[in-house]
Amino acid sequence: MRHLILGGTGTVGSQIVEGLRERGESVRVLTRSRERAQELPDGVDAVIGDLMEPSTYGEVFRDFDRLFILNAVAPTELHEGLVALNEGVRAGAERIVYLSVQGADTVPHVPHFAAKVEIEKAIRESGVPFTILRPSNFYQNDHWFQGPIMEHGVYPQPLGDVGVSRVDVGDIAQAAVRALTEPGFEGRTYNLVGPDPLTGEDCADAYGRVLDRAVKYGGNDLDAWEEQALAMLPAWMAWDFKVMYAAFQKDGLVADEEDLAQTRTIVGRDPRPFEDFVRETVEQWRG
Repeated sequence: MRHLILGGTGTVGSQIVEGLRERGESVRVLTRSRERAQELPDGVDAVIGDLMEPSTYGEVFRDFDRLFILNAVAPTELHEGLVALNEGVRAGAERIVYLSVQGADTVPHVPHFAAKVEIEKAIRESGVPFTILRPSNFYQNDHWFQGPIMEHGVYPQPLGDVGVSRVDVGDIAQAAVRALTEPGFEGRTYNLVGPDPLTGEDCADAYGRVLDRAVKYGGNDLDAWEEQALAMLPAWMAWDFKVMYAAFQKDGLVADEEDLAQTRTIVGRDPRPFEDFVRETVEQWRG
């Protein structure tokens, strides 16, 4: 089977590419960068293109059977998602797997959530067999926080005090690979969640236990978080994430038993515990 992977060089997509190759599948990955193309694993074909450049669509959307769509958070996310869908349909995609986000339709005032809601709707109405994956906040987002955690003993992600059912990227990739390659997942939407809802304090405590020293939660002050985030993120993205974290702090994003059952069904096993991820990550950081 031939797979076209959009978003295949990032945190999630790269693991999906690896999983497909382990199954002996044919994989093409869209990238805007020739340098990134050269970094793809052996046996993976790169196609240079840009979803904001219609002149590249003919080259991008050819020679594939199944399409995986992951759009980066961007002001153009909705446009790029609809481009991928329309061009995939035009090119004869026989199956589409789309990466959305847990609770997208329950928090529609968050810009990047709202974009995903509209893309989901269009995919459902496209007539192409589809699977929609809705993962929670990634464990691997913590890779951004090595400095604050290791150097200052602070966990800075302002998740709040209600809880978010965070999930491991490995579980997301496993679900995507199965949805692309196996029957039985078409026409369904799966929430992908971890085994336990995690507050900001929970995450800080997990790092503290593994490091065997105090790690404090950075707190819920979103204005202070935004000010610090602007050193790393463009202003529009920091604002978008601030709105998201405000929703997390108000209502949480907590999975129910049906969400956990969905995750086990499509991943094929229990989701990975957060503390297992923390142990692995701290070992890597210690080098």
